Amino acid sequence: MVDYITRSDLRGVRTNLNEETANTIRKRAEDRSPQGATFLSHSSKDEELVVGAIRVLENHGATVYVDKKDPNLPPYTSKETASALKKRIGQAGKFVLLASANSKDSRWVPWELGLADGYKRMENIAIFPAVDSTYETGWTSWEYLGLYDRIVHGKLEGHEDSVMMVLDVRKNTATELSKWLRGY
Repeated sequence: MVDYITRSDLRGVRTNLNEETANTIRKRAEDRSPQGATFLSHSSKDEELVVGAIRVLENHGATVYVDKKDPNLPPYTSKETASALKKRIGQAGKFVLLASANSKDSRWVPWELGLADGYKRMENIAIFPAVDSTYETGWTSWEYLGLYDRIVHGKLEGHEDSVMMVLDVRKNTATELSKWLRGY
């Protein structure tokens, strides 16, 4: 059995940090190059969850890139914004979508996922569900999100304790999150 990470869990990771540390984590993800990094896509309505998601991914070996407040992007949607995002998603090694109820209403999230789908092999894309209940699966019925592997927590063969993993529901197989992030 696997559990999804809850919104409360991710907020808790953020709450356990002082404001300066949280801001530093976020700024570092925004300022780094996307080249070879893990591109973290998210709805702007999920800002409270982003630092927690970054911490979880970084604690498993990721170098996370977040595009939200990139000073090199125009402050409005334009061809230049679209071109820059295409380039950055293409440069990233992995693509992770922080999926919540807000994701389906976002203008950018589905587009970014579509770009990743075109630029990356499916095994380099994962959905990181942020749900209200650890067993909530309603998000998988959204048109496209159920197609991708999921970042979950649970028992994995060969491990005594529960681990973070990337689950391929279709094949009923999983890879440790840290190994997936390294490309194994």
